[in-house]
Amino acid sequence: MSDAVKYLLGEQDIPKSWYNINADLPVPLDPVLHPGTKQPIGPDDLAVIFPRAVIEQEMSPVRDIEIPEPVRDVYRQWRPSPLFRARRLEKALNTPAKIYYKYEGVSPAGSHKPNTAIPQAFYNKEEGVKRITTETGAGQWGSSLALAGAFFGLEIVVYMVKVSFQQKPYRRAFMETFGAQCIASPSDTTQSGRAVLAGHPDSTGSLGIAISEAVEMAAQRDDTKYALGSVLNHVLLHQTVTGIEAMRQMDMAGDYPDMVIGCTGGGSNFAGLAFPFLGRQLREGGNTQSDPVGQDVYAGLRLRPAGLPCGGAALPRHGPADQPPGQARLHRPALVQPVGVLRRRHPIRQGGGDHPGPRGQPRGARRHRRGREVPRIRGGQDHPLQPLRSWPLRHAGLHGLPGRQAPGPDL
Repeated sequence: MSDAVKYLLGEQDIPKSWYNINADLPVPLDPVLHPGTKQPIGPDDLAVIFPRAVIEQEMSPVRDIEIPEPVRDVYRQWRPSPLFRARRLEKALNTPAKIYYKYEGVSPAGSHKPNTAIPQAFYNKEEGVKRITTETGAGQWGSSLALAGAFFGLEIVVYMVKVSFQQKPYRRAFMETFGAQCIASPSDTTQSGRAVLAGHPDSTGSLGIAISEAVEMAAQRDDTKYALGSVLNHVLLHQTVTGIEAMRQMDMAGDYPDMVIGCTGGGSNFAGLAFPFLGRQLREGGNTQSDPVGQDVYAGLRLRPAGLPCGGAALPRHGPADQPPGQARLHRPALVQPVGVLRRRHPIRQGGGDHPGPRGQPRGARRHRRGREVPRIRGGQDHPLQPLRSWPLRHAGLHGLPGRQAPGPDL
């Protein structure tokens, strides 16, 4: 067992392929449905806004998908990212658990999102695309795509939710420094944006509106495509470089995690860290029936319950009747993706990394200070292992989109 604080890999250890969990799932995922026809979406439906290589990855059943050398060359700017042992935190908590965390803040954009922004920009460049449109909330995804556009000489247009555009001028300046055009959404540059402003001139915007504007611009031009920073299969695929590196670094530490914990908004952060570990469990035929304590409520995954050999995995599920809700049970090491924000009243702000929300309020059920329950925000619908539904394409305005005609406003 190593007594090191950090575990570093060399540039030669950057993964040569991404891991596609679709190859190991015991049951195939339900197909993505077209929001207009309600039928499974095919490659031709997606070709309006995505490059062909990305569409192939979205639907691929292949386990290992090669990372192009130009993408690996850019990854070398910050990858492999370090793995740390949080020894002082363990001491402060007086816990027998060993806590490790994978730090993705070393990327030029300061987050994990360049892991997919770089390959998406590369594939668009290879296909002759000149411009990529996208949306961003707090700005992490917009910043990452702006960075990727600068690497590959692409024009980037970012529709930023207006309230964030106004509140985060430095994030906007960061994108513009890399040459991106940042537009407050809703805007008067698209039909969908003008429709919102006509009814709500003071609208502060939303991600749905920003997506509608970005997709509308991409759908109208042959030299323009759209990029999404989370949710879709190809995005989760690109993020698995994090988990692949983490597995090697855990080997360096002479350890293996019982649990992987990560914030889950659209799924890319958690999937990138957890999927390679989960894939190993799936291939080894993990027995979830024998895990009596693997039912803790987590946006995470139990990897190896105490007393079980490596391979006894369980997917997250609701807590058992004899365990109070919200109580976590750590067994031996835990591997954490530190994207949560510590709060005095709310210990962890879950999810929504690039999605603006009420300041300091966690997602989920809350109670008014006088005791009235606030309606619960339904969770789990964007879990990376659940069937991908049509909501991102619905927000994108693809209702019955024929050819390259501009979609009507979908708010």
